[in-house]
Amino acid sequence: MKALLAIHRGQPEATSRVDTFAIEFEHGQSVLDGLRMVRRDQDPSLAFRYSCINANACKECMMLIDGEVDYACTARLKEGTTALAPLPKKALIRDLVTEIAPPDERLERSPRKK
Repeated sequence: MKALLAIHRGQPEATSRVDTFAIEFEHGQSVLDGLRMVRRDQDPSLAFRYSCINANACKECMMLIDGEVDYACTARLKEGTTALAPLPKKALIRDLVTEIAPPDERLERSPRKK
C-alpha cells in the first residue's frame, strides 16, 4: 500500500511549489515517520523540524496537515494523499519550517564568517 505526501516547498520571497512523494504505508505510522522516510530515501533537502518522536511535548513538528494545525509526531499517516504545509501566520524559513520562537526570544542572526 502507498501513501502520498503532497508537501508545500519553498523559501521566503521565492515561488513555492508542491512536491508529491509516494512512500510505503503501514498502519500506525505518523506523518513524521513519513517525512523522515522521504528525507532519508528520496529528497535529503526536505526541511522540517522535530526534536522528539511521538511525545507531543516540544511542539516543533507543528504544521498544517490536510488544512488543520496538528503535530506531525502524533497525526497518523493514511492511505491516499496527505497535504502538508507550513504554519500560517508564521515567518517561513524553508519548506515546512517556520519561525517558532517568540520575537523577544529570537537571537540576533549574525552573518557567517568566511
